[in-house]
Amino acid sequence: MKRFSTVDEFITGFPEWSPVIKELRSIALSTGLTEAIKWGAPAYLYESKIILGIGAFKSYVGLWFHQGALLKDASHQLMNAQEGKTKALRQWRFADVKDIDAALVKQYMEESIAHFKMGKEIKPQKNKPLILPVELTNAMQTNISLANQFKSLTLSKQREYAEYITEAKRAETKLNRLQKIIPMIEKGMGLNDRYKNC
Repeated sequence: MKRFSTVDEFITGFPEWSPVIKELRSIALSTGLTEAIKWGAPAYLYESKIILGIGAFKSYVGLWFHQGALLKDASHQLMNAQEGKTKALRQWRFADVKDIDAALVKQYMEESIAHFKMGKEIKPQKNKPLILPVELTNAMQTNISLANQFKSLTLSKQREYAEYITEAKRAETKLNRLQKIIPMIEKGMGLNDRYKNC
């Protein structure tokens, strides 16, 4: 995934999507939100809290509403891009600048801001049980150093690794993911450490 330090760099990095990104950016800025780069992509904040984000993908540009599950969505535009994983986050996809109804998009953005001002928020589930996939358990049984390092990680980091393997559908993908994360665990890193504080 490409990483960018400014929104202008992000736009330049996706020339095929620049009209869509520029239009969504313009609408977001018209609401008074502050623009920033978070995780290498445009984010729009109110009082330092992320309200919206823009992502560019192969076949669409996604407008992310970080508390989108709270929105009325009367026109049925929003989708949960990771069903069963995300509770609050919702996405609106655009394949062309002509797909953007500026007034409607702004209405959704303003509703998101209003929810934040009212203190409405869907909080992540706490104290989820840690369920280790068999692939990770087997690896730790044969590698004591790996097991000890894994145990030294915070519960949230352990959960990230467990879910990363469990989410894969195919056995081959699970094993590939396991091989990818073993060196990270051995270094005491969390799966998403490199994206934090971006």
